[in-house]
Order: sequence, then structure tokens, then C-alpha cells
Amino acid sequence: MNDDALDDLPPDDIPDDAEGDADDDADVLPSTRVYVIRAAPNAQRIRLDQCITRSVENASRNKVQQLVEAGGVTVNGIVVLKPGRLVLPGDEVVCTVPKPPPPEIVAEDIPLEIAYEDDDVLVVNKPAMMVTHPAHGNYSGTLVNALMHYTTQLSRERGDDRPGILHRLDKGTSGLLCVAKNERAHTVLAAQFSDHSIEREYWAVVWGSFKNSTGSIDLPLARHKSDRKKMAVVEGGKEAVTGYEVLRSFGHLSLLRLRLRTGRTHQIRVHLSHLHHPVFGDPTYGGRRILYGSVTQRYKQFIEKLLDVMPRQALHARTLGFVHPVTRERVFVESALPADMQLVLDRLEEYFGA
Repeated sequence: MNDDALDDLPPDDIPDDAEGDADDDADVLPSTRVYVIRAAPNAQRIRLDQCITRSVENASRNKVQQLVEAGGVTVNGIVVLKPGRLVLPGDEVVCTVPKPPPPEIVAEDIPLEIAYEDDDVLVVNKPAMMVTHPAHGNYSGTLVNALMHYTTQLSRERGDDRPGILHRLDKGTSGLLCVAKNERAHTVLAAQFSDHSIEREYWAVVWGSFKNSTGSIDLPLARHKSDRKKMAVVEGGKEAVTGYEVLRSFGHLSLLRLRLRTGRTHQIRVHLSHLHHPVFGDPTYGGRRILYGSVTQRYKQFIEKLLDVMPRQALHARTLGFVHPVTRERVFVESALPADMQLVLDRLEEYFGA
């Protein structure tokens, strides 16, 4: 364990971006992280710094001692400043760890593909593997860094670290992303995201074939109980609805058109994975292993080559429609499939036949 361990503990948020709307982005990195430790009634007496170090994963004793001496720890509601104070059976220890201030966001000369632009709105075709905005572990090379170099006209409605950002796409998801260039545009467009009137269509290559060519997935989503970086279908979670249409079938893989009726973190990926149709190539939700078909040597080699082409989830935000915040006219933007997804489809055509 190093001396920075407490600073590096995972926050209660997903560091990468998401398929979520602006309203889903409310659970951003908190200003502090709180850990509650309750000593069992039959627990042995132990030093406070040792108790915290043993209970909080990756916490170093040096950092814990600094936190205690800075007044960041209470025992039974009383601030304790001595790391050597004994924790007794039944005591409740609360550690409040301040989030370190993020580094200054710097404009970076990163090429952008602009799909639409006027005085109020910008629609960017985000490449796969680019993070939408700076967050823990990703403070450079993001879309925001590129936007700040491209233009100074960006809404600051959501703070200086997320200028113009209205919604997000997962790091590994490519496609269209809407940006507000001023506060008025941000307010109007954010309302459209909130009431789910934004028109969005995704295309995805997924595992398996479908009995019905169209359908709707209505399953609530929440943070995974054991892995805070993942989402899961959880009873009592937030409502999440995904509509789908099968565009093509390729043996043991399918090309889907998907429409979000809600915008939850990882919504498409989790919904499809839960139904045993994970997005092809998805490293988080089971898309990088063969799930269907007789695993002949030829088939295995073919899939392995496809996965080399697609090191991320084969998911692309293809269309985006909204009411313009000033003119009130309908704006509709389309994006062609990126080269990696198109190559996967071409090879599937060749292997399974047109």
C-alpha cells in the first residue's frame, strides 16, 4: 500500500462516460467520500488508525493518520484527533475523505469531427475510446479538452470542468453527442433530455439471434451490488426502457437498431447482456467470449480475428434529433458507422453469406 492509497480509492461514480442523459449525470464525483465502520459487539480493542487501515481497502496507515489528525474521523459522532485512540466494541467510526481538487482542464489540439454546428449548438461525432469529459483518472485527451481548443463558445452551466456537456457516451461507444454553446441552449436542450424527447438511435452488433424482430426491454437498472464500476438489472432500480429492431442476422450474431426511451448509465449494454445478447466486443458485460455456435477451430479463429478488429463494444450512436433551442425547428443529424464496425459487418457478410 502506498501513501496515496486513500486518494485513489474508487469514487461512487463511473469514471468513464455513459449512455446517460443529463439528469443521470447528477451523481458526479462527490466533494467528499464517506466510509462508515462499525465495530462488532465482540470485537477486540484496536488502534483507530489500524481499524481504518484494515477496514478500508487500499488505505495506507500514513494517509489514515493524516486524515485523523486533520479532523476527518469521528468515533460515535465525536471528532478524534489521535490516531492511537482505541476503538471499542460497538463503536461507530466515520471517515470523511475530501476529494482532491481536479487539475485545471487544458485545451488540447485534438481533431474533432463536427456533424452539425450553428451559433447555439454543436454535434460532435465522438470516436471510440475517447472519454467525454475529465474525471478521475482521465484529465486529458477527453472530448472536453478538444472542445476547449476548438471554440471558446461553450456553456458553463455544468461547471468549468464540463463546458457544453449535456449528455455522455461510454468511452468505448462511438457516435453523435450534443454540445451547448451557451447557457440558453443548455437550459432548453437539457430539458429535452430530461423529458426524453430527444430522438436517439444506436446501432449495435450483438451476440445471438432474436425470436422477435422487434421488441422492448423494460428492466430497472442500478449500481451493481459488488462492482461499483458496473450497472445491473436490479429490482427497485431506476426505470430503463430500450426499444430494439433486428436489422440483419448473421448466424450467431445480429445487427440491431436501438432507441433509448430513458437514458441510464450503460443502459443498452446492461439490458442486452441481461438477456444473454451482450454487445459484441464489450469487455465489461460479457461480449468478448463466444456465446453461440459450434466452436469449431475455423469459427473460433474467425471470431478471434473479429475481436481483434473490435477491441471495444460494437455500439454506435448513429442518429440524434432535437428541437433547436432558438429557432424551434427540428434538427436531425446522422452519422455513418465507424470503420471498425463496418469492417465487422463486412466480414460477417463474407462468412455467413449475404
